[in-house]
Amino acid sequence: MRNDKIIPGVILVLIGGAILLANYGYLHFHWWNIFRLWPIFLVIGGINLLFAHNKSPWASILKISVVVLGFALVLFGNFGDRYSFWPGSHFGWHNHNNDNDNDNSDDNDDDDSDNNKGDTKAAINGVFNDPYNASIKVARLNVSGGATSYYLSGTTDQLFSAATRDNANRYALLTSKDDDSVSVVSFHMKDRNGINFDSDKSRADFSLNTNPIWEIHADAGAAKLDFDLSKFKVRELKLNGAAGSFHIKLGDPLAETNVEISNVASDVSILVPQGAACSIETDSGLSDNHFEGFNKTDDDNYETAGFATAKTKIHIHIKGLVSGFKVDRY
Repeated sequence: MRNDKIIPGVILVLIGGAILLANYGYLHFHWWNIFRLWPIFLVIGGINLLFAHNKSPWASILKISVVVLGFALVLFGNFGDRYSFWPGSHFGWHNHNNDNDNDNSDDNDDDDSDNNKGDTKAAINGVFNDPYNASIKVARLNVSGGATSYYLSGTTDQLFSAATRDNANRYALLTSKDDDSVSVVSFHMKDRNGINFDSDKSRADFSLNTNPIWEIHADAGAAKLDFDLSKFKVRELKLNGAAGSFHIKLGDPLAETNVEISNVASDVSILVPQGAACSIETDSGLSDNHFEGFNKTDDDNYETAGFATAKTKIHIHIKGLVSGFKVDRY
């Protein structure tokens, strides 16, 4: 291997390995260190320039050691909650967006942000509701935004309700009706100034009304998503994401329940009822697939026994790259 290829290779291996281990819960990053310790990247670049033409083993060892130590400090060093980008400046990244969305929220803002002088912003609790009426037969939930955790399992007398916790007042709720008179609930992250990498402090817990037929669309990005849909009538579930963790539990199917999963570098787990007829169609390159209780019908298709003659069916379509897909029966 050429000496000038070693450092870029080490950097790629460290970044890729760290992200994979974090996705499976073995590592936890302190992302704010990027803003506090950014001069480390200058040191890494400087060392590599100084020894660019030195092909001796000790020079290579020095360069690799500086890269490994620098990345270890940036990713895993715990230096408290005050962050600085430039000497003498200490601040946090706060949301100063004056969002005029009608988000139906009741935020308990305890952050006292006018007096904290850039210290860590306190978590904000929010409550979002969309009322239900008996005329609503079909409803759609749209969820968008990454770097957070989404949970869905509870039921409510409202059409939709959510309880949130984060440190930047990032969430908004919009409601509408589409051309087919489907009631649409869109829960999303606001456009905002500032950066929030602290996804461990961001969480949204959803509850749905059990009466309507539901369509659920989630564009979750690098998020954790845990949806127990076993209590609800779900005719469609669409999930897009990358570098995330997604766990879905389905209930008994309607006449046709369609599930579409599209992910990159993610961990996806789906549970289907033991007695439900279910088919899986896959297009998942370089992925690890485990489908317990399914019979392989051809290279990319799997079915439960008796699927062809079943009156109610679950169709699962999986697209992904470098991901882990698992479908089990419960």
